[in-house]
Amino acid sequence: MAARASNATGGPSARSGSEPSRDAAVDTPTRVPNYAVPALDKALDILELLADQAAGLSQGDVALAVGRTPSQVFRVLQRLERRGWIVRERPSGLYVLSTRMLDLAHRHPPLRGLVALALGPMRELTDAVHQSCNLSVLDAGRVRVIAHVESPADFGFRVRVGAEFPLDTPAGHVLTEGAPSGFLRRDDALQPGITDLVAPVVDGTGAVVAAITVPYIATTYSELPIESVLAAVRTVGERVSSRLRGEVAEASR
Repeated sequence: MAARASNATGGPSARSGSEPSRDAAVDTPTRVPNYAVPALDKALDILELLADQAAGLSQGDVALAVGRTPSQVFRVLQRLERRGWIVRERPSGLYVLSTRMLDLAHRHPPLRGLVALALGPMRELTDAVHQSCNLSVLDAGRVRVIAHVESPADFGFRVRVGAEFPLDTPAGHVLTEGAPSGFLRRDDALQPGITDLVAPVVDGTGAVVAAITVPYIATTYSELPIESVLAAVRTVGERVSSRLRGEVAEASR
């Protein structure tokens, strides 16, 4: 009996230290299960296709683009239309993407809260400088516009809510690299004649979570010089950041 006890507590017959114990962490490759869902794949292919189209596509065009036959996409198109993800225009019969995805994104609590905090200061900004402004965030390696306020002037630059842009834009630079000076002023490479004035929105951890941009247009409609507009954009960025961190609410108590 004593010999058995000795073995159980590390005697000659116990495992050597070179062997991993049951409690030791063993590095094993993590495999992601590949569960094929053909119908879902077809639906996602169609949504991604229509998202890139300025005009609608027929059933045949959709089938050709996603590498399927018209009969294979017929039921998927019907289901997507019934659920409100796509719309079939009449009388052309062309399919276009609906705004349901945009509506869904705005129902997501973090985005909804950010937009709610920013819209008030953004409206005050456009009223003061007579230029439009927009709010953008990072989305899958792109810049996504999630809010826009029109200029009260008769002439202005409009950016569609939901529009996406590459990271090598002024807003993309601020979202990925920050803005040590509190703002960024840079000519817009995509839109000649426009100077983007961008301020970061910074959360409690110091991370840039959004960017406020005024696409400044220097015309006879521009009532304020660009330096004054830039100062106003920076102030609004700081205000929205403070609201996001809860500092405004605490100061009012």
